[in-house]
Amino acid sequence: MTQEELIEFMSFKQKTIKPLAVFPVNGSFILGVYKGSLSQYDLLIKYRQKNNEKWSRIRTPKHIHWAVDILIKMNLEKEKTKDFLNVLIDVWENIKPIKNEDDRKRFLKIDNLLEINQERFNDYKELSKHGEYSINFLILLAKLLMIQEKTNLETAFMFKNLLNALRDGSDIFKIVSTATHNGR
Repeated sequence: MTQEELIEFMSFKQKTIKPLAVFPVNGSFILGVYKGSLSQYDLLIKYRQKNNEKWSRIRTPKHIHWAVDILIKMNLEKEKTKDFLNVLIDVWENIKPIKNEDDRKRFLKIDNLLEINQERFNDYKELSKHGEYSINFLILLAKLLMIQEKTNLETAFMFKNLLNALRDGSDIFKIVSTATHNGR
């Protein structure tokens, strides 16, 4: 698909809401990023997934989906998945919020989203064999979720807490509570 076709394909509400950016991933996913409503530069993230040569409806990814996929990978390749989570925690520490339109334009370029040590992430490609999501999809989604969270509240920490809980092998109750924003 051309970029214009991807934008149209990822538009919703009778095609009135169009994405700010669209990222095809591995021929199996399309990530769309939209203007959100929680803050001036909030991002809304949606995606489609190809299954059996058919594209899904537009979906909103939740932290719990991401966490379940990581748990599957962790069960099959514990050390490599922990290393992957450590890299993402490093990324979290360096993510800055979007503060203006120039920041948003810069952050929503694929080169900037993938500039996070692509060589380091190549070490984790084999994790794509396990679970639902490819490593490229998880990297893009994680970075977008980090940017979204820090843009809406610069002192936010929920996603980092989820990364730590997954890496540290916390019990399933803590992981699910953190991933569903119900951390009691």
